[in-house]
Amino acid sequence: MSNPYSEIFRAPGAKGFSAAGFFARLPIAMAPIGIVAMLSQTRGEYWLAGAVSATFALTNALISPQISRLVDRRGQRAVVAPATIVSVLAFVVLIIASNQNWPVWTLFASAFLSAAMPSIPAMVRARWTEIFRDRPELNTAFAFESAADELVYIAGASLSVGLAVSLFPEAGMVISTAFLALGTTVFLLQRSTEPRVRGLDSDGPQRSAIRLRPVQVITLALIFVGATFATAEVSAVAITKELGQPGAASLVIGVYALGSFVVGLIIGALNLKVPLHRQLLVAVGVLALTSLPLLVAGSSVALLAFAVFLSGVAISPTFITAFGLIERRVPESMLTEGVTWVMTGIGIGMALGAFLSGLVVDNFGPANGFWVSVLASLVTVVIVALGQNTLSGKRASPDAACITQPAE
Repeated sequence: MSNPYSEIFRAPGAKGFSAAGFFARLPIAMAPIGIVAMLSQTRGEYWLAGAVSATFALTNALISPQISRLVDRRGQRAVVAPATIVSVLAFVVLIIASNQNWPVWTLFASAFLSAAMPSIPAMVRARWTEIFRDRPELNTAFAFESAADELVYIAGASLSVGLAVSLFPEAGMVISTAFLALGTTVFLLQRSTEPRVRGLDSDGPQRSAIRLRPVQVITLALIFVGATFATAEVSAVAITKELGQPGAASLVIGVYALGSFVVGLIIGALNLKVPLHRQLLVAVGVLALTSLPLLVAGSSVALLAFAVFLSGVAISPTFITAFGLIERRVPESMLTEGVTWVMTGIGIGMALGAFLSGLVVDNFGPANGFWVSVLASLVTVVIVALGQNTLSGKRASPDAACITQPAE
């Protein structure tokens, strides 16, 4: 039996844009927690660190879908290149402002401008779709990218925290900014796999993909999934610091990826017959159950690492099914924007999770930050359960986003 993953990488240019895209999107995970790790050390206040990180993530959540919408109309290179330049320059200012103890407003201003960072995962998926449109290999490609996204979120966060606590506070952000600049440049230089601009499927004025109800349900659910990421990261940093082992934060966050990444690749290689909307409900249900041990995991680094490992098992399956549903429910001419809205949901959740868990840690102690993860995962289950009818429908027509609310 052939390896389905080796099959997709036989396509010309696939290895190149996928590898470049992996490094270019590491800042999605590295930047939010990198800002927290940097400012919590240079300024000594978790609330400020969380607020600046939230400013970046929330602004990016609002801007990146608009950037992707322009990409659907004008092409990747024409839009992504200038957006990346603005983001890189703003990150440089943020790093300098932290290092030189500039006024607080400069932190927020630079974080706001750095949010021009485009959604590379959406760009990568658009390239896979251009290669394998209406072919079974597209499912495997999306599964691979979902597993890679999960690895990016967890490994990227671990790398960012590890650099900040072992070298100097700004180290994680320096490397994150370098990945963004170099990775995106290499990605855009690969013109042969860049998707062509597809004409709109409707003569009427096309509105945003967020008007499609499946996109609304999945994006809302992923907001709360994203909150579990940030809460685990902030709480891990605070708990290991309290235990006198701040360097262990990188290891604890890193084990988040291990089980989930393996499970995600296995699921991507299988041809499961269960409908995707049911798979998503099962995945978020497991996510909620495995978050409970986090509440009693603050007594030692070993126990914390085990609980975090357990809580991460369902993350990659959640990503795989969520993005698979988007690919099946969103019109082809709106795919980049649709994927970006889901990534936006994760970003919003990470911002809110970082801010709320920072407040809880500051006021009630490091171990209690995990209550945010538990509550967020339970809300995710409720959202996905209530949205089962919507998620079980067929691909929406672009007209649904052009005129009124989408039909079921």
